Amino acid sequence: MVHHVLVASYSNNIVTLAFDPETSALDVSSNITVGHHPSWITSHPSHPSIVWTGLEQSEGKILALYHDDNGNLTKVVEVISSGQDPCCLLALENEVLVANYSSGSVAVLPVSGNPFQVTAVPTTVQLSGFGPNKSRQEGSHPHQVILHEEYQEVFVPDLGSDCVSRLKKSNDGSWKLAGHVGIEAGGGPRHVAFYNGHLFTLLELTSKVVRHRLPPLPDLPKFIKSVPTMSNPPPTPNDMLAAEILIPTPNTSFPTPYLYLSNRNDPSPEGDIISIFSIEDPDGLELIAEVRSGLKHVRGLAFGGPDDKYLIAGGANGGGVKVFERINGGKSLKVITSNDSVQAPTGFLWLERI
Repeated sequence: MVHHVLVASYSNNIVTLAFDPETSALDVSSNITVGHHPSWITSHPSHPSIVWTGLEQSEGKILALYHDDNGNLTKVVEVISSGQDPCCLLALENEVLVANYSSGSVAVLPVSGNPFQVTAVPTTVQLSGFGPNKSRQEGSHPHQVILHEEYQEVFVPDLGSDCVSRLKKSNDGSWKLAGHVGIEAGGGPRHVAFYNGHLFTLLELTSKVVRHRLPPLPDLPKFIKSVPTMSNPPPTPNDMLAAEILIPTPNTSFPTPYLYLSNRNDPSPEGDIISIFSIEDPDGLELIAEVRSGLKHVRGLAFGGPDDKYLIAGGANGGGVKVFERINGGKSLKVITSNDSVQAPTGFLWLERI
């Protein structure tokens, strides 16, 4: 079975890759020009043929695109993001939430119809705050919007203010700030992941990963542990920036939970490190493996294929795109194929069959 994967980028294009596990082929099957830096892609939860991307520019734009069975894309709609430099999107049933990095806001775009259209004026949740890193934390910088399905909250890691904001729907149906998780000063939270009542936060500016016990509101989170994202962290902060954090759902093939994260800008000729942590112990956060990727400036990662057997990653500054296979029960990774022709890959979306 051939899998199709959309590749977000710091170019003007979104590329579709066709991955055949039987032959280890990884080929470009289509390429569409959409505008400046479509760096993130997400799909609609009940209409997987519709995907959304944001253009990271001063007048941010959001695009909805339709894809067919082969991953060929057609633009459906384009609207403003109500902010600057949209770097992450979350598509829910009737709205799209957008993290506008430079303007420090989360925009909410009401959507409906087939094809989807924005049906009302977008609203925004303005964040505020700053941190001790004067060059990166002069103001609020939301870097992700992600849904905690059990709690029905949206979590927003704010790199600028060293906190993870928690948004919840109010009685009038709008998203409101309902709480936050405080992070160590200067850490710069970038992305988060959830597992079994716990929150894992990746800190970009200090290359650390933090674990909290996470009860539902109004109870407060409890700090458990903070550790470096690699065995030999850089002596100077901000040199090797942590980027992505994922915890694939345990399944029959991989019953033990592991946390995977990416680090950027490693000077080694063997490329950036993908780190793997053991998290099964509720008080643990143990680095068990470091995989040299051969990629330069790894940003996004994405699991896909049967039982999330495969991990795809790319080097925004070199090395192309690679597909890894999880081995040893998920304790390590091995490269099975690559493609060097994709320009500045930043994120990935495995497509479902329509």
